[in-house]
Amino acid sequence: MKYSQWIGLFAAAVVAAVCFMPWIIVPSAHVEVGGLSSAGTQNFGKPGLINLTCAIVAACLFLMPKVWAKRTNMIICGLNVAWAFRNYSLMGRCYLGDCPVIRGALYGLVLGACIMLIMSLFPDMKITPARLEPGKE
Repeated sequence: MKYSQWIGLFAAAVVAAVCFMPWIIVPSAHVEVGGLSSAGTQNFGKPGLINLTCAIVAACLFLMPKVWAKRTNMIICGLNVAWAFRNYSLMGRCYLGDCPVIRGALYGLVLGACIMLIMSLFPDMKITPARLEPGKE
């Protein structure tokens, strides 16, 4: 695809941006949980830290015109998608009948990570054919 690296770079920026936004709100406990922050006494940790790290590494690999970088980017983006689905499934589920309100940033995280993976599968590489030596065809 012609614009795959730029779309992937934009999706990496979206994933990095939504890590700083609130993902869920638990109304009964008055808690707002984001990718890198949570308010209240619950220990949600920083679930978006790995997504943020993968997005930064993938953005660098999208810009490198090397074959090894494109292959490594597929692995990094696959890890990012897996961690995004993990965050969605853990943050969005109900605990003892208390269901959180899912914000749009959590959906944006999963969508951005999936777009990054799709764009890493179709890199924009200019491949020149190798010159054949005489006698070897």
